[in-house]
Amino acid sequence: MKRYDHKLCIAPMMDYTDTHFRYFLRLLSQDIFLYTEMISADALIHGHRNMLLKFDSSEHPIGLQIGGSSIQKMADAAAIGQDYGYDEINLNIGCPSPRVQKGNFGASLMADSQLVSKIISNIKTKIQIPVTVKCRLGIDDQDIEKDLKTFIKSCIDAGADLLIIHARKAWLNGISAKDNRVLPEINYQAVYDIKNYAKETEIIINGEINSYSDIKNHLKYVDGVMLGRKIIINPLFLLDADTNIFGNKKQSIKLEDIIEIYSQYADEQIKNGVSKTRIIKPLMSIFNNKPHAKSWRRGLDNYRNNELSPVNGLRSVHEDFLQGVYI
Repeated sequence: MKRYDHKLCIAPMMDYTDTHFRYFLRLLSQDIFLYTEMISADALIHGHRNMLLKFDSSEHPIGLQIGGSSIQKMADAAAIGQDYGYDEINLNIGCPSPRVQKGNFGASLMADSQLVSKIISNIKTKIQIPVTVKCRLGIDDQDIEKDLKTFIKSCIDAGADLLIIHARKAWLNGISAKDNRVLPEINYQAVYDIKNYAKETEIIINGEINSYSDIKNHLKYVDGVMLGRKIIINPLFLLDADTNIFGNKKQSIKLEDIIEIYSQYADEQIKNGVSKTRIIKPLMSIFNNKPHAKSWRRGLDNYRNNELSPVNGLRSVHEDFLQGVYI
């Protein structure tokens, strides 16, 4: 079984980590580990598989995150993912959204470690790529010190190859899923304690990690770090990842070259029927908190609305931006 470096991973994020966003992130870093959006087992079994699962070969290494609570369906979905060429199958045991709860999966499964164990062990009999779990510290009134260890042990005993832990509880009642991104208070020590408890298993930490100093500090205690909202807000943060985190001495690619490559990719995708809205989404925030960020987004909006009719696609947007056309 081939294993990949998870020292720095990008979180599965609904409505963000589609194939276009992942393609763009791979241009920024060759070494990060990428994950898809969460896809339900039912959707993979009964839906338009190619639309849900297609990805560019440059995205490797990449994990497919699936959600569900049926032992058989989760195994079937994992096998489909392996057949499509994914490098890892990740189980969503951490999402607190009401829609996911209604389907009896996501964080609610932390209340049923036996079921999660059966799902993992059954998947392990069907596929040859790693099976990993993304979870929380627990749900609602669970005791973190006691119940989290029980849950983690059941996952490891069932054959989980790696565990990603969002360092806060999921509250399934009383607060919104949006508020649960920042509440309750983050608890990194609980994840460090799990690493001490499960020394032979790779443990990845997730939650409110915003700087390279943060990442390097966490790597003293765990095996890897996962970033989420940080990358939505500032994707260009990853330009220094290969050097700072992986020790890759190769010179970082220039932003103008990244936009040129992505422009060529965008041209092909649009010819194949992909909407401009989806294509430009990964680029919308690249100048956040920098001078004239609004003018950059205005240029992208003009491109999307065909008001520019640029001869050279997105590269013309960048050229005009640098020349102050939108300011």
